Amino acid sequence: MNIIIVGCGRVGSRLATLFSDKKDDVAVVDVDPDSFIGLGRNFEGRTIVGIGFDEEVLISAGIEECDVLVAATDVDNTNLMISEVGRRLFEVPHVLTRLYNPDRESAYMQLGLDYVCGTALVAEEMYSKVVAGHGSHVDTFGDFEVLRFSLDLGAEGRESVRVSELEREHEIRIIAFERKESGQSSIPSEESVLRAGDIVLACVRVDLIDRFKRYMLG
Repeated sequence: MNIIIVGCGRVGSRLATLFSDKKDDVAVVDVDPDSFIGLGRNFEGRTIVGIGFDEEVLISAGIEECDVLVAATDVDNTNLMISEVGRRLFEVPHVLTRLYNPDRESAYMQLGLDYVCGTALVAEEMYSKVVAGHGSHVDTFGDFEVLRFSLDLGAEGRESVRVSELEREHEIRIIAFERKESGQSSIPSEESVLRAGDIVLACVRVDLIDRFKRYMLG
C-alpha cells in the first residue's frame, strides 16, 4: 500500500514504523523536521517537511497515488482539514483521522469520517483499520467483523428500515444503535426501526461486507 501519515508525534511515528516494517510505501509529513527523529534508523519511508493540509505538500508526498491518508497531528481542527482535503479534493480511498475531543464523535460519524478517538494504543487501532480495508472496522472475530457506522439508506430511497428486515436480507446482526435526533442508544429487538443517520453497531460476516457497504455512510 501507498500510505501518507501527517503528524510525526508518538502516534504518527509509531504508525509509520508499523507500516515500514511491513514494507509498505510510507511518507510522513510534519511541520517540524526534528520530529522525524522518532522514526528511528530502520525507517525506510520518506519524510516531507510542510503543512499537512497544503495541496502542494500532499502532492509531493504522493497523495495522487496513495491508498491511505492518516491525519495524526495533535490538533483536531488540523486533522479535520487534512481529512477533508484528502477525501474531497484528492478522493483518497481511505482517509483516517485522529480525534482528541470525544464530544465530536457523533458529528464525525454524521460526516462519514473514519476516526480513532482516545490515547491508548491509537497507532495499533489505526493500523488495524487500514489493514481491514474499510473505515467502519471495530474488531475481528474469526470470520466476522464488528462494524460501527452511520446508517445510509439513500440507495434504498427510504428513511427507515426494520431491524429484522436488515438482518434477514443481509445475514448480519444489529448489536446496538444510537438515535440520530436524541443521541439515545438502545439494544434493538427484531421489531425495532432504524432511521437514516442512526449510528449502528453491527456484526457482519467478512465475505458479505462489500455487499453491505451501501448502508455505511462515507
